[in-house]
Amino acid sequence: KLWHRVLHGDENSEVWRSLAARCLAEEALRTDILCNVPTYKGKVRAFHHAFSTNDCSRNVYIKKNGFTLHRNPIAQSTDGARTKIGFSEGRHAWEVWWEGPLGTVAVIGIATKRAAMQCQGYVALLGSDDQSWGWNLVDNNLLHNGEVNGSFPQCNNAPKYQIGERIRVILDMEDKTLAFERGYEFLGVAFRGLPKVCLYPAVSAVYGNTEVTLVYLGKPLDG
Repeated sequence: KLWHRVLHGDENSEVWRSLAARCLAEEALRTDILCNVPTYKGKVRAFHHAFSTNDCSRNVYIKKNGFTLHRNPIAQSTDGARTKIGFSEGRHAWEVWWEGPLGTVAVIGIATKRAAMQCQGYVALLGSDDQSWGWNLVDNNLLHNGEVNGSFPQCNNAPKYQIGERIRVILDMEDKTLAFERGYEFLGVAFRGLPKVCLYPAVSAVYGNTEVTLVYLGKPLDG
């Protein structure tokens, strides 16, 4: 009962502070990477939901902060990464932002464990098969099964993504939808009818030395 109170009570308790100090790199705690994760319990959870160092293209690596992917300058290659943990139920939100040039293709979205994380050429890897769903931030196209599923967001003269801008991704496994937010603006549902399988937050990039950060936020807030 005592441990239940400790773990499920105060999310900024000394226990969670200590765990955060042990799990997270100092850079992650002293910079604004986790600025939208208010509690130490949330920061520890975000670390366990970050990019996997074992489930990504050989041409990328995860920086010491634990949350940022760095793509090496490899010619004629598209490279991606999945997170450590996927979801088959519940509602989940995470933030993604580019910290370098987008290049010709920069895709954020979700993928199953079977989706490829590397391929030859500069292509929209995420969304290139039936195992992944993506939003290409360069041309605002939605991608799945190798096809363009329309533009997003669905409005006239939709603004293009700006470097450093945080995009919030919302996966609802109950309604089987994937939606996006920019700032405090809900952009709409991008994909419906997602399969009842384990889906992982994922990205794919082509530009050499570009960096992408992903931070898991937990259950999305309604309204």
